[in-house]
Amino acid sequence: MLLSTFLIAALCVLIPINTLAGDNTVRHHLVVTLSPEAGHLEVTDRFTLPGKPVNQDRKFTFLLHKGLSPRVRTTGVRLKSIGKLQGSVNLERYALHIPEGVDEITLHYAGVIRHAVESAYEDVGKRREGTRGTIGGDGVFLSGVSGWYPLFPDTLQSFQMNVSLPPGWLAISQGAGPAQQEVENGVQVQWREDQPQDDIYLIAAPFKFYHRETQHGEAQVFLRNRDVALAERYLQATSHYLEIYSQLLGPYPYAKFALVENFWESGYGMPSFTLLGQRVMRLPFILHSSYPHEILHNWWGNSVYIDYSSGNWSEGLTTYLADYLLKEDQGKGAEYRRNALKRYTEYTDRQRDTPLKSFTARHGDTSQAVGYDKSMMLFHMLRRELGDQLFLEGVRRFYQDNRFRTASFSDLRKAFEITAGRDLCDEFEQWLNRTGAPRLSLGSVEANVNGSGHRLTFALEQTQAESLFILQVPVAIQMEGPEGVVVKRVKMAARHQLFTLELPAPPVRLSIDPAFDLMRRLDPAELPPSLGQHFSAKQLTLILPSAAPPQLRSAYQKLANRWSQGQPQVQLQWDNDPGKLPTTGAVWLLGWENRFLPALRDNLDPASVQFDSDHLEIMGKRYSSVEHSPVLTTQDAEGRSLAWLAAHSPEALPGLARKVPHYGKYSYLIFEGDAPQNSLKDQWPVSSSPLSKQLTDAPDVHVPAPPSLLSSIDISADAK
Repeated sequence: MLLSTFLIAALCVLIPINTLAGDNTVRHHLVVTLSPEAGHLEVTDRFTLPGKPVNQDRKFTFLLHKGLSPRVRTTGVRLKSIGKLQGSVNLERYALHIPEGVDEITLHYAGVIRHAVESAYEDVGKRREGTRGTIGGDGVFLSGVSGWYPLFPDTLQSFQMNVSLPPGWLAISQGAGPAQQEVENGVQVQWREDQPQDDIYLIAAPFKFYHRETQHGEAQVFLRNRDVALAERYLQATSHYLEIYSQLLGPYPYAKFALVENFWESGYGMPSFTLLGQRVMRLPFILHSSYPHEILHNWWGNSVYIDYSSGNWSEGLTTYLADYLLKEDQGKGAEYRRNALKRYTEYTDRQRDTPLKSFTARHGDTSQAVGYDKSMMLFHMLRRELGDQLFLEGVRRFYQDNRFRTASFSDLRKAFEITAGRDLCDEFEQWLNRTGAPRLSLGSVEANVNGSGHRLTFALEQTQAESLFILQVPVAIQMEGPEGVVVKRVKMAARHQLFTLELPAPPVRLSIDPAFDLMRRLDPAELPPSLGQHFSAKQLTLILPSAAPPQLRSAYQKLANRWSQGQPQVQLQWDNDPGKLPTTGAVWLLGWENRFLPALRDNLDPASVQFDSDHLEIMGKRYSSVEHSPVLTTQDAEGRSLAWLAAHSPEALPGLARKVPHYGKYSYLIFEGDAPQNSLKDQWPVSSSPLSKQLTDAPDVHVPAPPSLLSSIDISADAK
């Protein structure tokens, strides 16, 4: 399950208390009664434990939510509370003493589980919500973190579950279901999953249920209000992406995949379903970005489980084969890779970076830059090293060999080494065990005639503070005449290295890693000013407009308070305070009325942007200040980052406060209306790269991208 930070932290305290030998699957038969308005559940769990305990007195330990008062209904079995689990606010530890010959134990317990939905600010303006578990009139959310079923550490779970609910309610879990029937005073719903699971989830609410059979299981949608059109879009998307990933990787491992509408804003991925917030799931881009990501997690993370002790490989592999691969198929692969490197460059430094092996879960933009972006680039470099066919064979083998097992980066490496037939130590270890990334500098470049051919000599240097990285560096050489562009890979195994290439025609241009295929820190000249540079700054000053009308001034104050909440690096200042603009850190100017606005205007390219108090013209398009809300970034001559946000009305500012932090890769934005709706987003152009050298005046030639991994997949008509 992909959870917010404090929930992952709660999961991580479930350290092994006893070690079980052999098969490690606990088999549950759960009979559950939910009383949502009372926050109450009653459970009878008839379970079979795996193997035998290591200790000889047949003592097992498990975790359960405090206050559930468990009672054993199996003769001869003794149960004792052994205290609260250290580091947890809601879990209690119990010991079971089981006599010889007893294989199945029945446990009965009941009580209230009702934890509030809590908010946590991860980064500037970015808030995430989550709960340890709750039963209420709005809905039910229970997981292993909730302690709603007896959780024996170091085990997996299989189950059959019968849930009794009030009339009109439905329950969702992983696996096959819902088998439902009307009963006296309500409804009974059954779910079943025989394959080992790393958790058991129970979600419930008065849902509207939609479903459709596909070639790879049933597509399901659970909505809190009737919406046939929305359900149809998600059913179709489910069929489409199940087809893609089943062809790409291997058979879908579950009986269904369900979209479930949550009662708070979330983006969780569980085995065979995803739990999305009401606002999130209605965003138009989610259907073909975050949604396929959650579907793919049923291969990576939700059927091949993650060995967190050696690092979370799942997020990088899922990002690469979902988010990235869909962009690559649209011809935007290089753009996606550049933005990934841009995020890593902006959000990490020597103080904030961590090794990949230390990444367990996202808890902000910095951890995402490591665990998603850097990890994604590791898989991309591996693909370029092995070629598409061997890369696909490697991920398919990894899936086949580790379904419903816990796997590590070492298991991934093993699968690729078997398919490649060679050791891949260098390709994995330096990226897993170290922080940082290379920063490249292009030195002298010389082109000479060499007999009947041509010779190109160039120098490369790694300038990062960290030690040397062994690299396979992509080099693109544009030549005169029909030879066009050739892309070569050169091995860099020294800080300073000279390379010589023999060519059939005179070279026109040399470009080092022009398509951003290499994990590296980008040169400042490759980075246009962006919102991410502001939100990632170690020191950020928000300057409010004292001359704005009272309602606008108050709305700007609320935005500034939201962006500074939980962020000690963010300072607030009014533009009529004594002094000048801060000389260090990044600066946000708020409002059309901000008296420091000329400092930003003076550092914008007048050919790209012009504005006065009534209008703004950007990249040839004109916008009115009474209808639109602009967001612009730039840098001054000293390299200080400047940004400006101005709202056309107080009503637009709450939406801007919530939305703008999620547009980090962009240089400028335009919103319209009070919602507000984004109508323009883009980056300032980068005119040249310091890793490119023009040798003659011949025009540049486009470097063609290799085929997408998805180009060989034939999508059936039913799944399109």
